[in-house]
Amino acid sequence: MKFAKVKTDIPGPKSLALFNEEQNYIAPGIQTIATRSKIAIERGEGNFVYDVDGNRYIDFFVGVGVASLGYNHPVYTKMMKEQIDHIHVGSFTSENRVKLTKLLSEIAIGDLKWSQFYSGGAEAVEAALRMAKSYTKKTEFIGFWNGFHGKTVGVLGLLGDNFKFNLGPLPAGIYTTPYADCRHCEFKQTFPGCNWECVDHIKKKIRYETTNNIAAIIVEPIQGTAGNVVPAPGFLKELRKLADEIGALLICDEMITGFGRTGKMFGTQHEDIVPDIITIGKGFGGGFPMTGVMSRKEIIFAKPFGNPSGSSSSYGGNPLASTAAYATVKTIVEEGLVENSATVGAFMLEKFNKMKQRIPIIGDVRGKGLMIGIELVKGKDSKEKLDKKYTEMVFQECLKRGLIVMGYNADIRVYPPLIVTKEIAEEGIQIMEEAFTYVAEQIKN
Repeated sequence: MKFAKVKTDIPGPKSLALFNEEQNYIAPGIQTIATRSKIAIERGEGNFVYDVDGNRYIDFFVGVGVASLGYNHPVYTKMMKEQIDHIHVGSFTSENRVKLTKLLSEIAIGDLKWSQFYSGGAEAVEAALRMAKSYTKKTEFIGFWNGFHGKTVGVLGLLGDNFKFNLGPLPAGIYTTPYADCRHCEFKQTFPGCNWECVDHIKKKIRYETTNNIAAIIVEPIQGTAGNVVPAPGFLKELRKLADEIGALLICDEMITGFGRTGKMFGTQHEDIVPDIITIGKGFGGGFPMTGVMSRKEIIFAKPFGNPSGSSSSYGGNPLASTAAYATVKTIVEEGLVENSATVGAFMLEKFNKMKQRIPIIGDVRGKGLMIGIELVKGKDSKEKLDKKYTEMVFQECLKRGLIVMGYNADIRVYPPLIVTKEIAEEGIQIMEEAFTYVAEQIKN
């Protein structure tokens, strides 16, 4: 391996000692990737992270797509150091926040040129829901199965899986419906012959389950937590038409899909539509907790959302956060990282699709740009997902070869930094193929 360098067992002795010490004090619900790996990170550089034992990993994770510029990008670190030497917090106007809001208006989808900032993803989604209520004067929402919009109580009802079990009652007025995941169609249809039965089902749901008071439909352009599931082409257009038909807004949750991750500046731009609101975050701050909403003037000014302090946040848009986001977005634009995402992403998808022909446990490869999903199955031509004991084996086999990837579930999620080169990507792909091959052999035996 040219880039990955593994010197010790994984986890190494120093990492394991720190991990075990932390377990005496930290809550058990930290990210699975941390509890499965047990590595302690010391530093990052470009596409790589180094643990305290001196092992160097290629990072196909970057904090669930958060470190869009990779680690220690010179523009980012220079601007952050300069800002922290001046002032780091506060709600007042700052020069970099002015620059940020101007830049966002220049790259906006259509007329969604007004923004507001927060520090967490769920906080921004809740703000989008409040905004939609303020503008439409309606109170109900439609989300999607397998969707993810955060874990706070206000958005828990939109969480389309069993994570919310035993956390009820859920907020009233929130409904979920099947996503256009054609590989696992809930209606047993085949696209395009289905005639958008999943969209027609939303109309039936509104008729039979709601009070016909829908403020917004909220959707991920690509479902991230579900495994980077790309919907059927035209799905967002159909939702746009439906929202207009019922007098609702369309909210696109661009937390993961925004700022170049999919090979477009925003994931929604793969279809020729303009939503009414988007939520932004993750790669937006390049690693700093910075999220937000973007919308058109008449919506974002609607009251009570538009009242003094009606949309504000104590941490959102502070000088350090604004600098992080401005440095990130500015660099993405100036260094052509959206284009790099599209080019290297297409290269990776081609490699994974060829790999699929060789390895029977790879059932599906999908994605756009550097947001790639790989579904592991029990055998060739099967749609039954691989057992967890084997998917966790894939994760460990990648890790011990020097690759960090979200590979402990049957739906593997691949998120390299936007700066990744084909050469680095190819080595990471090689490691994944070795891991897949090893696990396929274990299953055969």
